[in-house]
Amino acid sequence: MGTGGRRVLAVVAALTVALGAAACGGGSKEAGSADSSKTITLYNAQHEPMMKALVDGFTKETGIKVKFRNGKDSELANQLVQEGAATPADVFVTENSPAMTLVDSKGGFAKLDGATLSQVPKQYVPSTGNWMGFAARSTVFVYNSKQVTKEQLPASIMDITQPQWKNKIGVAAAGADFQAIVSAILAVKGEAATAEWLKGLKANAKVYQGNGAVMKAVNAGEISAGVIYHYYWYNDRAESGANSKDTELLFWGNKDPGAFVSVSGAGVLKASKHQAEAQQFVTYLTGKAGQKILADGNSGEYSISAEVPTNSKLKPLSELSPPDVDVAKLNGPKVVELMQQAGLL
Repeated sequence: MGTGGRRVLAVVAALTVALGAAACGGGSKEAGSADSSKTITLYNAQHEPMMKALVDGFTKETGIKVKFRNGKDSELANQLVQEGAATPADVFVTENSPAMTLVDSKGGFAKLDGATLSQVPKQYVPSTGNWMGFAARSTVFVYNSKQVTKEQLPASIMDITQPQWKNKIGVAAAGADFQAIVSAILAVKGEAATAEWLKGLKANAKVYQGNGAVMKAVNAGEISAGVIYHYYWYNDRAESGANSKDTELLFWGNKDPGAFVSVSGAGVLKASKHQAEAQQFVTYLTGKAGQKILADGNSGEYSISAEVPTNSKLKPLSELSPPDVDVAKLNGPKVVELMQQAGLL
């Protein structure tokens, strides 16, 4: 065969190898980084409709399938701790961050890619860097506008233990949401002040099963006010307003503990057998595509990427003025202990 013929065959062979490598790379993924034929297991403590929308977007973009195991924050966190290296989970996502901190404290997470961590502002990344926030929810004071005037509103969440609020306040004490709020009070005010506040709350508050139940009771005039997360109110108003029409919201702001913005966390399990695919899922949640699904969806939760504006119907994140709290320092187990001592659990 002549020299020219050999050159042609060499070029064809090189093109064949290059095309084969590109096909294995799978679109936007780097070759060898993740396998679109894989299925990862997600331990999901977030709202299922929201996570389904995000998972569907991820699978459509990458071809990687996601199997759900749904539960509550503390339930799945404790399960992961018990399972240890034997866990089938690849990724863990939560509504609130204390459950993430529990798993992290037991060495359960793999390090996240630096490029992924940089996709959200630093306040949504714990100091450990082993997991990260992908959504947020603001603490609010929901009050019955027929029973409470603006002049009567408490200046701080710490003030709802004052005598004028006796039997007029509602909280969902057993929920991870409220316990995350208490963890912020603990981080900002310290153990002694938090214990005293919980004692006062026990004397003043009625306990309900969930944020929605608190808001409904406020709307009905059963109680005058309650502590919830913002999106319950916004979602009800977006639907019919049946459980919120006689209520309004107070955002405390001013770095008050009651202005706490809770972070929904995502992390890759160290025991995951699909590390590349799991890392890619967290990258998607915190990247532009995932954050846009979150912002445009019906969850009412805040997207946190600087590249994706939050839902325009919500009070802007930039106006919330939450306290400066390292989400890695929120102590869920200590909060449960203090709430038990106060008789709230």
